[in-house]
Amino acid sequence: MNLKIKKTIMIIGMMGSGKSSIGRKIAAYYNLPFIDSDKEVEKAAYCTVKDFFELYGADEFHRCEHRVIERLLNGEVCILSSGGDAFLHPETRALAKQKAITVWLRADQNLLYKRLKGRDRRPQIPQDPEALKTVIANFLNVRSPIYSTADLTIESLDESSEKTAKRVINALNEFLAK
Repeated sequence: MNLKIKKTIMIIGMMGSGKSSIGRKIAAYYNLPFIDSDKEVEKAAYCTVKDFFELYGADEFHRCEHRVIERLLNGEVCILSSGGDAFLHPETRALAKQKAITVWLRADQNLLYKRLKGRDRRPQIPQDPEALKTVIANFLNVRSPIYSTADLTIESLDESSEKTAKRVINALNEFLAK
């Protein structure tokens, strides 16, 4: 069952939860464009997300991110992978709840640690393993209650992205058939 998608599907969750890799597979299934909001911010700012944080700070990054997501949600229907904290901001969350179907890819602390350790291109991610575990735990404690307001919650497991994408697509088809 390949239903017609009338609203953007916005994938939210922690960095490392698989938003981009799974989002691309969902986009291919529904024959929709895939857009990564972090990549769109980088295009708009002419620098990487990490550099943007260092140059202008988190507050300015979030203002820019909101403007980019607002433009995308007011544009053509797509599969949109959002930055890890985009949905935390009330204005962005309200807009997403109005203009999109929101899907939380929920990943546990151990899986996020496995996927994030050794990566240095992401802001807010320390290289020290113990510090990384602490940051992930803190992020999960703060973000999970907010992420849980998404229209759908799908577990991101230590499995192939194809399997996770298939579970997301099945849940979306069921949601859209209502």
